[in-house]
Amino acid sequence: MPETKKSTAKKKTTSKSAKKKVVARKKVGASKKSTVTRKRAVSKRKVAVDSRKALVNKLREDLKATKEALGLANKAAKAEIKLAGDAAKAEIGLLNEKLKASLKRENEFLKLGEKKARMMLAAGQHWEKQQVAKIKKLAAKISKK
Repeated sequence: MPETKKSTAKKKTTSKSAKKKVVARKKVGASKKSTVTRKRAVSKRKVAVDSRKALVNKLREDLKATKEALGLANKAAKAEIKLAGDAAKAEIGLLNEKLKASLKRENEFLKLGEKKARMMLAAGQHWEKQQVAKIKKLAAKISKK
């Protein structure tokens, strides 16, 4: 018998097993799609976590800067209050000195006024005595006549 060459090309089969393989291949493709989706979800979660961490870090830095600014403002306000208090104390001391000086002047004026009043009283009494003495002299002259 002569040898006949067999074709090496595969014949297309329409059997059920072939159809199942095609379906199986589609499932494999579908599973790849789901892994891609999962990978996207994971990457999106990672991006979300990273952005959240960045935001939290930025907020922490802002909070720290705000605290520092408030601390500096507080120190400056305390210094201003202290300066204002010192100025007020100095002014109070100056006003107290002026008050003491004016009270001293007033007391001196009162003493001067009292001294003048006593001198006037003494002068009035002296004048009264002189007038009484004159009247008595005149009365004595009139009674002698």
